[in-house]
Amino acid sequence: MGTYTLPDLPYDYSALERAMSAEILELHHSKHHAAYVKGANDTLEQLAEARDKEQFGGLVGLQKTFAFHLSGHVLHSLFWQNLSPEGGDRPEGELADAITEHFGSFDAFKKQLTNATTGVQGSGWGILSWEPLGGRLIVEQVYDHHGNVGQNTTPLLAFDAWEHAYYLQYRNVRPDYVTRLWDVVNWQDVSARFAAATKTV
Repeated sequence: MGTYTLPDLPYDYSALERAMSAEILELHHSKHHAAYVKGANDTLEQLAEARDKEQFGGLVGLQKTFAFHLSGHVLHSLFWQNLSPEGGDRPEGELADAITEHFGSFDAFKKQLTNATTGVQGSGWGILSWEPLGGRLIVEQVYDHHGNVGQNTTPLLAFDAWEHAYYLQYRNVRPDYVTRLWDVVNWQDVSARFAAATKTV
């Protein structure tokens, strides 16, 4: 049976200095993300033990814990790929056209995702997702790691709004951190995810 593993970053810890310091990125990846990986694996073992012993009294709590850690792992894995030292500017091609179609303009989309991210109450994420039932791009506001999202949506671009992502550098000024994230968005990665999510079988 497979276990979850911490992915390597596609760049050095100092590569995203335009948006986050090497210290923050290293702590974020090697400590926080690693903790979600360990939490998901540990909870899988606890779920297996509960099944073996047919002791399901704690199942609800274990399921919630597993969803928390697994979603944290999934979103962070996406987040690292969404960023690049050569990132920034704005998308081109089909993704750019879809953003204009579904949000009116890139600037309108940028304002909505920025406000969704900065406005998360407590810890969470702002996410650009593809919603296949309506065939449209939407912005979602995620609480913690897995609440308040459409059940069938595919995340394409995720902005981490947990304090561990920015507090050492930006203190309590989350909007400044989110503004700088736009400078390192890897639009090639986001476009590839969009193409995969919208591909018809």
